[in-house]
Amino acid sequence: MPALACCCCRRPLAMVMLLLIAAHVSSCNGGGGGDRITRLPGQPEVSFGQYSGYIGVDGKGSRALFYYFVEAEIDPATKPLVLWLNGGPGCSSLGVGAFSENGPFRPSGQRLVKNEYSWNKEANVIYLETPAGVGYSYSADAAYYQGVDDKVTATDNMVFMQRWLEKFPQYKGRELYISGESYAGHYIPQLAEAMVDYNKKDRIFNLKGLALGNPVLEFTTDFNSRAEYFWSHGLISDSTYRIFTSVCNYSRYVSEYYGGSLSLPCTRVMNQVTRETSRFVDKYDVTLDVCLSSVLSQSMILSPHKRVGQRIDVCVEDETVNYLNRKDVQQALHAKLIGVEKWEVCSSVLEYELLNLQIPTINIVGSLVQSGIRVLVYSGDQDSVVPLTGSRTLVQNLARDLGLKATIPYRVWFQGKQVTTET
Repeated sequence: MPALACCCCRRPLAMVMLLLIAAHVSSCNGGGGGDRITRLPGQPEVSFGQYSGYIGVDGKGSRALFYYFVEAEIDPATKPLVLWLNGGPGCSSLGVGAFSENGPFRPSGQRLVKNEYSWNKEANVIYLETPAGVGYSYSADAAYYQGVDDKVTATDNMVFMQRWLEKFPQYKGRELYISGESYAGHYIPQLAEAMVDYNKKDRIFNLKGLALGNPVLEFTTDFNSRAEYFWSHGLISDSTYRIFTSVCNYSRYVSEYYGGSLSLPCTRVMNQVTRETSRFVDKYDVTLDVCLSSVLSQSMILSPHKRVGQRIDVCVEDETVNYLNRKDVQQALHAKLIGVEKWEVCSSVLEYELLNLQIPTINIVGSLVQSGIRVLVYSGDQDSVVPLTGSRTLVQNLARDLGLKATIPYRVWFQGKQVTTET
């Protein structure tokens, strides 16, 4: 299966706020049973609690989703509860979100080092590996992996949250936020919609807001903004830009590719685009180096035929793979490998219905805003996989349709005296 690796796996840079609403939430001082983590191998001393384990999501006990939960560093009872979802579809929130982006630790050789920008400084965070077949999550019935789609994923995620709240009952009724990247632009609105609908008969989710990073919200707009992005950043020539917008645009190429009917014109156009952008440019951040040895090329999904690494530790993805495949780490996490030989950042067993990409979710975002759910769409301007320009267009159009007006003038963002270049 090619890979779509969504923006799900990148730390968006130079954050641009497009639509906002924020919140506050409480925490958990108990529960979890045997899922409490005593200590992760190589972990520095910390004061916050950690939990991980499985929640069954079917009636047979054969399908379970793996989660990693970290309490807020200080006074967790007063901090928000956040569910984090990476995309792909089929890529790991544990390996990407928790250990490469916004979790409390990052692997470095045989040890873990603290992440200065961890989200658990301000929130209690659940990292969920979803759907089954991703990371440590599994189905004992391998037939499940054939043709998993958005509807199945939303249903399983919904069941997970219901049962997680039963395991951690002190969170029932507390404010909840859902955040994630890339193809989580499908996962999150669909899960939130299911929660809002469920609350009509039994209000157990105190859902307050969503945060969507470089999200796939509307296939054509999001994907076709890639040509302008490449051209405006000097990654393709003028002539290639013209054929990329007239002969075969990116949405057509992806539709043909995953529909099994790739035409000769689209093949020629994409070969030209690939030659000019090259494998030496990190498509998630065009200013960073790439780790050519990385085995985690999530971008294969959203970018068929392209492989990309990651950075800050340029090869942090490789370090994460090595760490999460250690037996002592798996034992500490209460994790197991079922039906696979090793933990992988993006699933090699899951056959996701990739044409679900064409299902728009921007309309669901609109209905959630109308129902009172706050939504933040943020977009890194160095990410070419799901570019800022597409997200910006979609949010502006949604605001117009809903009659929303800007309340704060457009401005630069500062961290201290420095203009912010990283979220």
